[in-house]
Amino acid sequence: MHATNGILYLIPTTLGDNEPLEVLPLSVKKIIETTDHYIVENEKTARRFIKKITPKKSQPSLQLHVLNKYTKDEELPAFLEASFQGKNVGLISEAGCPGVADPGAEIVKIAHEKGIRVVPLVGPSSILMAMMASGMNGQNFAFNGYLPIDSHERKKAIKQLEKRAGDFQQSQAFIETPYRNDKLLADLTATLSGNTRLCIACDITLTTEYIRTMTINEWKKTSVNLHKRPTMFIIDK
Repeated sequence: MHATNGILYLIPTTLGDNEPLEVLPLSVKKIIETTDHYIVENEKTARRFIKKITPKKSQPSLQLHVLNKYTKDEELPAFLEASFQGKNVGLISEAGCPGVADPGAEIVKIAHEKGIRVVPLVGPSSILMAMMASGMNGQNFAFNGYLPIDSHERKKAIKQLEKRAGDFQQSQAFIETPYRNDKLLADLTATLSGNTRLCIACDITLTTEYIRTMTINEWKKTSVNLHKRPTMFIIDK
């Protein structure tokens, strides 16, 4: 590691439209105040986030590289060029923590390969906060990302996760595109065994936060609207 290299800071953001400093520590504000180079998923929302944290910071001085599903792999190393000039770089996710269920993991990988120091900052993670509040096995759990869109394949995946939860005593967490949440919940209640436990953690950290863990038999008697609300699902036996 070269002594003059800048640091790659992994900067968490809010999980919704609440005030950043309600859920983020002052350490995040201090880093943003002194950092002008950023790698972000969306330039507009990143600039808005930075402005909310540090209203007096000069927006024209910010150097932003966009990392999303359209970014080519060969473009990524250049995003860290500022660190070789001794400047710190901030990696900002669209929601929550960079590098976890997030394209920023590729930048972190390159930083390690190039000998750039990586510093994760404290902030909200929907995966960890859902696990904390679920009452399920926090010693052994897996995050599975998105389930298949095809109905037959999705039901098959749900049964596989239920089996894994029982066989390995391992809580199984997953997510869905928010506008398909209600369809996924219908598939979960139709596919899982009645005594399997399901945690629904919705709008985490927001005023509309909803977190409940019940058996599938209990969920069948419960009505909840998850449409277009960021939600974490966890099952356990």
